[in-house]
Formats: sequence, C-alpha cells, structure tokens
Amino acid sequence: MASVLHAKLPAFVFSVSLLLSSALGARVVCEQLTAEVCAFAVSSTSRRCVLETTHCAGRPTEYECRTSEVVAADGRLSGLVETDACVRACGVDRATVGISSDSLLDPRVAGAVCSAACLRGCPNIVDLYANLAAGEGVAFSELCEVHRANPRRAMSQLQSSGEAHDAPASAPSPTPSP
Repeated sequence: MASVLHAKLPAFVFSVSLLLSSALGARVVCEQLTAEVCAFAVSSTSRRCVLETTHCAGRPTEYECRTSEVVAADGRLSGLVETDACVRACGVDRATVGISSDSLLDPRVAGAVCSAACLRGCPNIVDLYANLAAGEGVAFSELCEVHRANPRRAMSQLQSSGEAHDAPASAPSPTPSP
C-alpha cells in the first residue's frame, strides 16, 4: 500500500502545484505539462492541450503534451488543467492520445459525459464534447437527451449524422420506422 501511495504522490503534488499556480495567475503552457495532466487541459491562450506520441527508432514510445489549434469556446476555460474529480465524473481517460468524435459512439463515454455530475461541474470537458458532437452535425444537448432515453438510438443518430448533415435542405425528412 505504501508503494502505491509513493507512486501517486508526485502526480498529486504536481496537480496541486498546477492548481495553485493557476490560482495565482501563472501561465499554462501545454508543452510544459506532463503527460499525466495534459489531456483535457487548456492553455492560457485558450488553446486545447493534446497528448501526442513520439516514435524514435529503437526507443519506447514517449508521450508529449502539445498545443493544438483547437480553441476552447469558453474564454473562462483558459489556463485550466482539468481536475481528477472531473476526469472521473465524465468517464474520460487522461491517457487519451488525440480526441475524436468516435469516443461519443461508446455508450459508456457518452453516458458519463452526459451525466449530471459531468454536465454541472465540468464545463471544460462538456465544451470539448459539445464541439466534437457539433462537428458531426449533432447538438450535444439533444444527444444527451436521446442517450438518456435510448442509448442505442443516440449512437445510431451520431453514426448517421453525416448522412443527415449532408442532405439537401429541401429533402423531406425520413419517417421513423415503428
């Protein structure tokens, strides 16, 4: 048990120091974050941080935090390193390399991201997934409503969003089958 605590202590201390430095006005620079806190962080310039892999011949894969071109929609999110509580509440994984809308096809991820705890307390993760859904032509709030009522229907709605999104505006909408 002591070895488990000893192994997690550096990450905990680093997380606390990041939170304190954010509160004190320190700048968050993605490239200065460790791989353990990179995913779901937003730089001081409102750009999202992403975890990327680096491959070197003969060496193990290494992970680096990079600044993406994606801007967090809410300016209040700048300089934010997501808390472990939000990561747990929203069912996301900090070891995620890159993030795509494909993750919304997983009913466990969609269910956790659409949970009351995530929606009410984790605006950064909600903003990210809302943008991913919007990129697929689906309103995140509607996806969550459908997911709560029928998770399989929500996944099929997201999977077919490309077809619906590309349909001409004058095309009649299909009648749902019984």
